[in-house]
Formats: sequence, structure tokens, C-alpha cells
Amino acid sequence: MLQRIQTLYLLLAAIVSGVLPIYLPYGIDQQGIELYVIGEFFLMGMFFGSVILSLITIFLFKNRQLQFVLGRINILLNFILLGVFVYWSLTVSGETHVSEKGIGMIIPVISIVLLVMANKAIKRDENLVKSVDRLR
Repeated sequence: MLQRIQTLYLLLAAIVSGVLPIYLPYGIDQQGIELYVIGEFFLMGMFFGSVILSLITIFLFKNRQLQFVLGRINILLNFILLGVFVYWSLTVSGETHVSEKGIGMIIPVISIVLLVMANKAIKRDENLVKSVDRLR
């Protein structure tokens, strides 16, 4: 059932992970040039993987268990992405890569919140179906 609230959360997570990194810089280097995800293959792959997982999860509405597991994998992927951003922001002392933090570093946090809300809604649906099955 595509009209459930978790579909909206997963779609928003896909949009946040797919569109915002293109327009929001994740940092500023030593010369003052804004750094975008487009220039980093690893980051682009991680964000693209998050988008693909969110879209696949939307269309697995008949298999709520798999939907829940894919949501957790997507949350883990976003935590890894957040860890990469935190690592880069903490290694600023040597001025190696990122000189200042950008607003794009909070994108994984927004995505994690949306995915957790989607998983809660999926779990609620699963519990509702189990309770109805007990009545039969």
C-alpha cells in the first residue's frame, strides 16, 4: 500500500539524500572554494546508495520484514556517511582537505531521522497485521 505514511518518509529521505548534496556544500577548503559531493566519488556513491535503498524499500510494501531490514541498512549507511563527515571535520588541524564545515554535513542526520520515523511506521503496521491475524 503506497499510501502509507512510511512511503512519505522514505520518499523524503530519498529526496534529501539525492537532491540536497548537489546544492549544499559539505565544506570549504583552504582557498575558500566550496566543496560539493559531486567532486567526491565515494560520497556520491554513498548518497546514491541511500537513495536507491529508500526507493527499493518503498516498493517492498508487501514484505514489511524486508522493508524494515532495508530501512535499518539504510540507517547504517547514513551513519557511516555521517562518520566520514565527522572524521573529515575533526582532521581540520592539518588543513588537509576541509578547512571549514558546510551545511551539507547535516544531510545524513536529516535522512537518519526520516528513516527512523519510517521504520517506526513500518513496525506499527506489522504489529497491526499481527494483532488482526490473532483475531482470526
